[in-house]
Amino acid sequence: MYPAPKSKILAGIIPLSGRQDKLGLPWPDYLQPLGDGVLALERSVYECASVGCSSIWIICNDLVAPLVKKRIGDYVMDPVIYDSWKFKKVPNLSKKYIPVFYTPVLQKDRNRRDTLGWSVLHGALTSFIVSSKISKWACPTSYFVSFPFGIYRQKIMKQHRTAIRSGKRIYGSYHGKTVRDGLYLPFSFNPDDWKEFKWQLNQNNSGGSKSLSLEQRWSARNFTLDKIFKHDKIDIDKKVEIEQYYEMDSWDSLKDYYSSSLSITKMSDTMCKPFFI
Repeated sequence: MYPAPKSKILAGIIPLSGRQDKLGLPWPDYLQPLGDGVLALERSVYECASVGCSSIWIICNDLVAPLVKKRIGDYVMDPVIYDSWKFKKVPNLSKKYIPVFYTPVLQKDRNRRDTLGWSVLHGALTSFIVSSKISKWACPTSYFVSFPFGIYRQKIMKQHRTAIRSGKRIYGSYHGKTVRDGLYLPFSFNPDDWKEFKWQLNQNNSGGSKSLSLEQRWSARNFTLDKIFKHDKIDIDKKVEIEQYYEMDSWDSLKDYYSSSLSITKMSDTMCKPFFI
């Protein structure tokens, strides 16, 4: 059954493409373990599911897609429904599954606009196009972005689940800084915001004119998150302050996380066990 016309459909976006690995390990940074049996990517998938995403879209290229899919699977269980099992007479009848989709960046955009920020925009567009082919009532009304390269308590945004699903622009903040300042913090946006982000990117992109040198062509391939998502016309409805935040941009920062109280609390214990099917 398709949702009612007034239903709010939230799509989760997890960008993996467009960022160079910085830890120097044999595996991608987003497959770095954060706790007992929990990878950085899995933390983002859990966060998307916790805030009420109807579907989750992982943007990764074909080379790593089989490995990522083998770990995550085709769908996950809604952790909010699972938490209510103890109040159900027949818990097994109260399961809700969230589909997970994998999409690569288009070949025409690689080495031209292929950045982490572009992966967000591409994932949102792909989710809209695919959903619209099913039904106009299945199209996302808002998007939630979670970066696996930023580490913080994954249940913080869950407290604002209703506001995020309603289409409010909710941004994670650390010491007053958000994704607009280049941090790997979560945020939500709507289709109108997508148009503004895309227009700003195209306006600042130098393009592929042959009158420019090779280094000057396609300047969008070097755009950072703040270059794309810092937009004067888009107001933030609410900032959610995050007390502990670590990045995977260096081994020193990752060591600070491993020695912090956030790691000691065992991130795996805060995630429901049958979450990944």
